[in-house]
Amino acid sequence: MATREDNLKKINDELETMSDDELSMVAGGKASETANDSRFLNSLNGSCDRYGEWKVVFSYQKCVAEIKEAWKKVGIEAHLWDGANKNEYYLDGNKITQEEARQHAMKVTGHYITEKDWNW
Repeated sequence: MATREDNLKKINDELETMSDDELSMVAGGKASETANDSRFLNSLNGSCDRYGEWKVVFSYQKCVAEIKEAWKKVGIEAHLWDGANKNEYYLDGNKITQEEARQHAMKVTGHYITEKDWNW
């Protein structure tokens, strides 16, 4: 079993290989928003796995594809990790906020949840 020091070395080695854009996502921003999307959608209807920020950063292609597909199932087009400072959400071609996307998803599924229901 790896020690804490081994795990920290592995994380630091991974960070060394990341671009400045990727590093900017590690401390929140898009990685945090995207992880929250996964938690919300998982709790809402189980349409994707629950991901933490680190998983999103280190496996972002898989995570983002799954989360985009989950948003698509409720009628939201999500632009994640596309070079913007924040994730973007669209309903019928109109840009909306993350919270508006969540409200729409709850309306579509008929399943209304609060942040304490999904952010655990």
